[in-house]
Amino acid sequence: MRQPSVHSARMASVSLALVLAAGAAACGPEDNDAKSSGGDSTPHKGGTLTVLNSNPQQDFDPARLYTSGGGNVPSLVFRTLTTRNRENGAAGAEVVPDLATDTGRPNKDATVWTYTLKKGLKYEDGTAITSADIKYGIERSFAAELSGGAPYLRDWLIGGADYQGPYKDKGGLDSIGTPDSRTIVFHLNKPEGEFPYLATQTQFTPVPKAKDTGTKYEEHPVSSGPYKVVSNENDGERLVLARNTYWSGSLDAERKAYPDKIDVRSGLDSSVINQRLSSSQGADAAAVTTDTNLGPAELAKVTGDKDLASRVGTGHFGYTNYIAFNPTVKPFNNVKVRQAISYAIDRSSVVNAAGGSALAEAATTFLPDQKSFGYTPYALFPAGRTGNAAKAKELLKEAGYPNGLTVTLTHSNAKDFETSPEIATALQDALKKAGITVKLEGLEENDYSDKIHNVKTEPGFFLAHWGADWPSGGPFLAPIFDGRQIVKDGSNFNTGLLNDKSVNDEIDAINKLTDLDAAAKRWGALDKKIGEQALTVPLFHPVYKRLYGDDIKNVVISDWTGVLDISQVAVK
Repeated sequence: MRQPSVHSARMASVSLALVLAAGAAACGPEDNDAKSSGGDSTPHKGGTLTVLNSNPQQDFDPARLYTSGGGNVPSLVFRTLTTRNRENGAAGAEVVPDLATDTGRPNKDATVWTYTLKKGLKYEDGTAITSADIKYGIERSFAAELSGGAPYLRDWLIGGADYQGPYKDKGGLDSIGTPDSRTIVFHLNKPEGEFPYLATQTQFTPVPKAKDTGTKYEEHPVSSGPYKVVSNENDGERLVLARNTYWSGSLDAERKAYPDKIDVRSGLDSSVINQRLSSSQGADAAAVTTDTNLGPAELAKVTGDKDLASRVGTGHFGYTNYIAFNPTVKPFNNVKVRQAISYAIDRSSVVNAAGGSALAEAATTFLPDQKSFGYTPYALFPAGRTGNAAKAKELLKEAGYPNGLTVTLTHSNAKDFETSPEIATALQDALKKAGITVKLEGLEENDYSDKIHNVKTEPGFFLAHWGADWPSGGPFLAPIFDGRQIVKDGSNFNTGLLNDKSVNDEIDAINKLTDLDAAAKRWGALDKKIGEQALTVPLFHPVYKRLYGDDIKNVVISDWTGVLDISQVAVK
């Protein structure tokens, strides 16, 4: 699971660390139809696509990356057993086969998953891709020197918790079997109906053992995708990709691979990126960004320009910004106090502080407003658009605070829309109307992160955010509300320290389901059940707005990543 500012084994610091610290956006289905066909005809192969990003594409090694990281750049080079469906909107939140012939065949209780590779798959040097290469690619992701990728395999695979990777443990993981060159079998500790989603992670990329150069592999990883690495300067500051001539489009239904060359330039200032995309001069006319949003002021200018407005992509990613309570800290140990704050929230002012309704959508559910997550509408503590101060005061009186109370809200001083001082101030003003005096504790980003993710130092009242590694309720609810995932001596994300057996048991029951639609409905019901305990106050789901150059065609943005999918883009 990922969060924008925190990188952890339990989630991915969205940057969603990803990515969301800078945001993750592109173009929604409502925006795509007009630009997808360009000004002439259908997309054509050829040309150079330029990617202008703020964050460098560091650690370009499949063991160390999240598939969603880098704005889809890794998936141009690294293919996996399964992948995301490369379509707009909700259709793009589906998992589909990639190297494998299907999304996986489970045994009766989903503890064993079997995959068969397509025939004829080759690396950039023309050698065959085998099941043993995928097994080895996964095993090397357990090596300490290659850490940084998704943590799930360590938890899910039998023997994974103690395995140290192939450099130290020559025996390999017995829980991954390769009975022949095209078959790979995974044996899990417990039922996991969402294993096909996990198989989209870059750790499932095949790596030929003979070509593994350890920590230097990122300099020239062996491509299984439509592009290969030509050069990697300054650890991803500039990454140049060219066609892999051994890649076959007939064996890859998802990646279009229209451009001949892709030039990824990173470490740029966001204002410079938006200015270059706005001007769309020279090579920048065939440029996109996968990590730089338009801010409120920039968006206002763009909206007034018909040409620029037609080149803004809108993306949604499974992500929620919320207030977190620590119920072991007074007065938040009193559920009525938590409920009072829930009623007092003025979401209209919070949305404005986050950049306005074009960049943020008010939220009353923890799960994002997307079908794949199992979204079930509810408002357990209806505050309306501007808060219900009267109901909040009533609850405070019942809680023993007839004259109100004073609390401290911890937030980050970083100038992002997740936990910014502006949002904290909006909450402070709203709660004042209910008789709640809020003192603001603003911390530098690292100090903030360390404090809120440590059980020993976690404050009682703070701003938080969460994004999903794949579009399902599982990686959204389990890390935050499964009591068995409370980490007492490391990075903890179960902010409410909830350890409710009925919740834990329902998570286990849903994980057994391989019918993802049925699972989604139960995730939605569980979201509502947990919400009754008022351990969080959902505030808003972000919306991403990003410019692209005038010569860009075939814009596709799915609800899986919210990012313009560069595997689909063509240039004039």
